[in-house]
Amino acid sequence: MVSITEQDSRVRWESSRRLGQQGESLAAEYLKNNGYRLVAANFKVPIGRNTMGTQITGEIDIVALENDVLCFVEVKTRSSDAFAGPLSAVDLRKQRQIIRAARVYRRIFGIKDMIYRYDVVTVLLADADRPVVELIKAFWTEAKFRKKAWTGDIWSNS
Repeated sequence: MVSITEQDSRVRWESSRRLGQQGESLAAEYLKNNGYRLVAANFKVPIGRNTMGTQITGEIDIVALENDVLCFVEVKTRSSDAFAGPLSAVDLRKQRQIIRAARVYRRIFGIKDMIYRYDVVTVLLADADRPVVELIKAFWTEAKFRKKAWTGDIWSNS
């Protein structure tokens, strides 16, 4: 027998998943209408293990080309921004996870000399008839995640 709590949790998860799928569809349409060529959606790949040895999977919501730039796009959808906007969910942990997945993507497809960037599309569905879709190009770069190395008298990015 399924408890009420488990059932509520399952309903919330399914509702959240549907909201995310709706947001990704709107984001893909928005990107296409703005000149992007979609390459892949929901690219999932193992990216390593956490401190407890559990396999970690990274996902890139949309991989697209804008002219000659390869864009790894994270889509965040919210039904309301009363608590926090969708952009707040693209935290450092999420950025690091996407970077790791993007490195694997580039390695798998032999992409070495192509310019790439990390974009975010936010989708706000507060008014179902008029979703608000926003694109933030180059929301982050890999530079802030590079490890510091000691070189003589100063710390430098390696």
